[in-house]
Amino acid sequence: MWNTIASRRSVLEQSAVGFGWLAASALLGQSTAAAAPGPPSGFRLPARARRVIFMFMKGGPSHIDTFDPKPKLTADDGKDLPFEKPRVQFAETGKLLASPWKFRPYGQSGIQVSELFPHVARHVDDICFLHSVHGTNAAHGGAVLKLHTGSDTFIRPGMGAWINYGLGTENDNLPGFLTICPTLAHGGVNNWGAGFLPPEFQGVPLGVASSPAKEARVKYIANPRWSRDVQRTQIDLLEELSADGQAHDPLVEARIKSFELAFRMQTEMPTVQDLSGETKQTLALYGLDDPVTENFGRQCLMARRFAEAGVRFIQVTHSDAKVQWDQHSDLLKGHTEKAAEVDKPIAGLLADLKDRGLLDDTLVLWGGEFGRTPVAQGKNGRDHNPEGFTMWMAGGGVKGGYRHGSTDEYGYYAVENKMHMHDVHATLLHLLGIDHLKLTYRHAGRDFRLTDVAGRVHTAVLA
Repeated sequence: MWNTIASRRSVLEQSAVGFGWLAASALLGQSTAAAAPGPPSGFRLPARARRVIFMFMKGGPSHIDTFDPKPKLTADDGKDLPFEKPRVQFAETGKLLASPWKFRPYGQSGIQVSELFPHVARHVDDICFLHSVHGTNAAHGGAVLKLHTGSDTFIRPGMGAWINYGLGTENDNLPGFLTICPTLAHGGVNNWGAGFLPPEFQGVPLGVASSPAKEARVKYIANPRWSRDVQRTQIDLLEELSADGQAHDPLVEARIKSFELAFRMQTEMPTVQDLSGETKQTLALYGLDDPVTENFGRQCLMARRFAEAGVRFIQVTHSDAKVQWDQHSDLLKGHTEKAAEVDKPIAGLLADLKDRGLLDDTLVLWGGEFGRTPVAQGKNGRDHNPEGFTMWMAGGGVKGGYRHGSTDEYGYYAVENKMHMHDVHATLLHLLGIDHLKLTYRHAGRDFRLTDVAGRVHTAVLA
């Protein structure tokens, strides 16, 4: 038996080997942040959504080739842009470049969608298009961090961590925040980290973007060395020592919490990730019967299963080591390839959520870190454009079949109902029943929030 005068920290280090760390390292990384009391009171509002599924299109899909048609751009193809380009640009660009894809209206709303997304287009009456999103950074690293954390210059908690901190999980046997096949580039773990929040609120990654989604698993979820009874005894001893009157050690308490969760995850996590019980029709709905759509379709199907199981924030990432959505050249080939990989799975997710009655209280968010320029880079590419681009939301209390805001007639700048990334975050939190001004955390002498010192809820998008 361990010596009862052993410190909790030393016992923690020894017994951690007993259950193989399970998901603890994913939950906590090497963080030394101290645990703290829960969020302040008074931040809750009436909620329209209970959970979020965020589909991140890494690299920056072109809004003017997908969901924001620009007839004037088509008419003026090859001409000079008739107004000034941004003062800060990522690279040199040339003349106006028309979209190579045609748009046509869909649904009762008559919203026009590019032929790149024929499956998603059938769901326009459930989608709220945000056509006036804009950011502050033309580089992938800063823009990806801005999208995920609200800051492109400092390490801050990810939006999933903030939501997990405020609302917690609906299932004590699963994390409140999961990220499936996340990219390790352009901010990497900082995009789903807890920052200065207590470490138990950070995202748990399943796999990485450079590996197939079928390999996405929590590492060490099974323990071949110790039985569940032995693991339970270890954790019980840690908790007993934690209450033995020694000085409070917040870091130790946070790690004990993570071990508790990792212990409980051993039973439920493999069950949720097991797709063998899904029907052939459901697998086909997500595109798992097609090698082009199988990988992202698997992520989307897992997202639905985790949403059903009570995970609060689930992110799926469409990325690879080759093309992504970053077409500085050969836009036609690149966007055709990328859209084909995600169109059917996204539509399948929306249809499945709706059929199961989950879309009403699940907020689906789609988008990349920025859009693309209406002017050409080289002969047939588009450069980064954070000045105005499209994201969209579906379900979770937003207006379906609605277009909010707009870019100029060529699609370069957001001009109407401009929606900064802080506004996107503020609106997302509002839909979850969180007042973004009041969900704060005191760190380094000031109160921080996801929206920093800005952010406005765009009430026009609310159903």
